[in-house]
Amino acid sequence: MTAFSTLPLSPAALANLTQLGYESMTPIQAASLPIALAGQDLIAQAQTGSGKTAAFALALLAKLNPRWFAVQAMVLCPTRELADQVTVEIRRLARAEENIKVVTLCGGVALRGQRASLEHGAHVVVGTPGRIMDHLERGYLTLEGLNTLVLDEADRMLDMGFFDDIVKVAKQCPAERQTLLFSATYPEGIEKLANQFMRSPKRVEIAAPKADELLIEQRFYEVTHPNRLHTVGQLLRHFRPVSTLAFCNTKQQCKDLVTLLQEEGFYALALYGELEQRERDQVLAQFANRSCSVLVATDVASRGLDIAQLEAVINVDITPDPEVHVHRIGRTGRAGATGLALSLVTLNDMGRLGKIEVYQNQPSTFYPLDTLAPASDAPLLPPMVTVQILGGRKEKIRPGDVLGALTSEEGGPAYTREQIGKIAVTEYSTFVAVAREIGKAACAKLNAGKVKGKSVRARVMTLADYT
Repeated sequence: MTAFSTLPLSPAALANLTQLGYESMTPIQAASLPIALAGQDLIAQAQTGSGKTAAFALALLAKLNPRWFAVQAMVLCPTRELADQVTVEIRRLARAEENIKVVTLCGGVALRGQRASLEHGAHVVVGTPGRIMDHLERGYLTLEGLNTLVLDEADRMLDMGFFDDIVKVAKQCPAERQTLLFSATYPEGIEKLANQFMRSPKRVEIAAPKADELLIEQRFYEVTHPNRLHTVGQLLRHFRPVSTLAFCNTKQQCKDLVTLLQEEGFYALALYGELEQRERDQVLAQFANRSCSVLVATDVASRGLDIAQLEAVINVDITPDPEVHVHRIGRTGRAGATGLALSLVTLNDMGRLGKIEVYQNQPSTFYPLDTLAPASDAPLLPPMVTVQILGGRKEKIRPGDVLGALTSEEGGPAYTREQIGKIAVTEYSTFVAVAREIGKAACAKLNAGKVKGKSVRARVMTLADYT
């Protein structure tokens, strides 16, 4: 238990950490922050969800000059979803200083708005390699003032074929800079990047917890291929998790399962490649705020997701990669909570399962399907619903503005803070979770009242939006 107060951080930064509930450093933070704050290059190896974002965010924020509106730090991420999460976390940690501007540069949205944000001045940019390169080539983004380059989930970026893009971006950064590289694994490409662009980097490695150290109950069920998808509904009715992430190996399997679950009365949504960015934002907002019971995703689409309070993971398809299996089930049972990992196995999957057993160094425990009985006759409904407000960061809407509108007397009854859940503000929309029983009334209140002194349009999101 190492306190943040042992670090050379400003009193304002330490006070902000306390306010945010950061009580002590995680192992990766304790190992990497002293090195990073000392200005040294760093290669840090730790699993997703270990607190690495704060590890590099606190270091890059400590070097910023708030009065100089130039890009002083850049974070490269493999996916838009991870970039969005990193941006949110950096903004939270940057509250210690006023007017720190963080801009997200990812595909799926128009270049025009991102260019305007850069023209107004930015201290930190967070983005995917392809979109960052696009801005550099067009001259919208300049890096002369950059002092910190971060490669987040570097192994995933290499998996996705971004090596050449990373090289091109790094070559446009000043030679005199700090480079921080974070990765869950250490493939050959990491060493190539380190040799090419890092200066005598220090290396820290935090071993992933072994399967028997996780607070996750693993259950395996033998199924036939025709019954695989129908079994998912049986699992959900038996265990009744509030929030479930179901993994499929293909996009088509995702589509088929979501269609089946929706027909069976579950609030289920899919996340896979080729979705428009607007759809991805809406799907992720609903799942993160617990107004969607089941998110069905491929491994590629789910990279970078870090969902709090995830009760269960279902491996609808067994992955051929044992490391991916551990990564999947590690999405549940985080921060000291217990989790449930349910895997469906056909006879054809036994070879893959054998590799997983060797990797985890533990046998699989099978349970009979006939033990799966509905725990209740009531439908499994998510506890929250999502209200979408047409307007976001472009209209300078903040979560506090929405909270204030819902808890005020204007436009309808004042709701309590306990009835209002997560509020996510994107570029052009704001998503607010409210208790299911007040969904329609809260939406009507927003439409009748004002947010940030202006009238807004709001609607309750339903499955009909995706059919």
